[in-house]
Amino acid sequence: MNFSDLPYLLIGIFSGITSGLFGIGGGMVIVPSMLVLNESSHHAIGISILQMVFAAVFGSYINYRKKNLNIKDGIFIGLGGLLGASFSGIFLKFLSDISLTAIFLCVSCIFFIKYAFGIKENAVKSQRSALQKNIILFIAGAFTGIFAISLGIGGGLLIAPILAYFLGYDSKKVVSLSLFFVIFASISGVLSLSTSGIIDHVVIHKGIIVGIASMIGVFIGIKIIEKMQISSHRKILLCIYVLSILGTTHSLLKKLAIISF
Repeated sequence: MNFSDLPYLLIGIFSGITSGLFGIGGGMVIVPSMLVLNESSHHAIGISILQMVFAAVFGSYINYRKKNLNIKDGIFIGLGGLLGASFSGIFLKFLSDISLTAIFLCVSCIFFIKYAFGIKENAVKSQRSALQKNIILFIAGAFTGIFAISLGIGGGLLIAPILAYFLGYDSKKVVSLSLFFVIFASISGVLSLSTSGIIDHVVIHKGIIVGIASMIGVFIGIKIIEKMQISSHRKILLCIYVLSILGTTHSLLKKLAIISF
């Protein structure tokens, strides 16, 4: 490890904090940050997915110890994510660097608009049988795994609204389940991206540095969320979206400018 690894350490800590706070894998921070550091979209996604394993496992362990995690629900949603994420490597093979960056930007903008202008968060709390609930958890995990891992964003930001709307889960329950889901999705994603040749020795080196640093951040994030009010929680999440959108937009414009010349 040398001085050039310092940005990766700092990014890892910050992304870990967001993982602990919002139940995400950290990709909304890491992918645009890696793009700013001139990593390719494919390498940025590989680094992001690899560090998610560290952040998600460590964060879920802490949540379990604090009795904030329902393992049974987590297993169903995780198995769905495992299935969906297994197709991520195939998906990435058919998309160019610019296409991946553009898709990531679109996803970021859609969810920013949803959280920025979705003032009311009235969850649908209809009575569902255990079978219905488990099916919803599995489908939600599979759907999120297909798209989220391919974009390197873990899935927490995609899966949280689904769980809140269809099952009426409160924010803290959603955070712990989302982070647990990332364990399954990220492991499957790492295997899929490795098979596709996207994760190489460079990605592994940088991914491990970011991943270890993210564990420190996760610990901090979980400590913060225990004392945070919901309104403050939402405002910080919106700030993360803005930073992600700005960083990704800059990278996309830079790539388009290079092509135009």
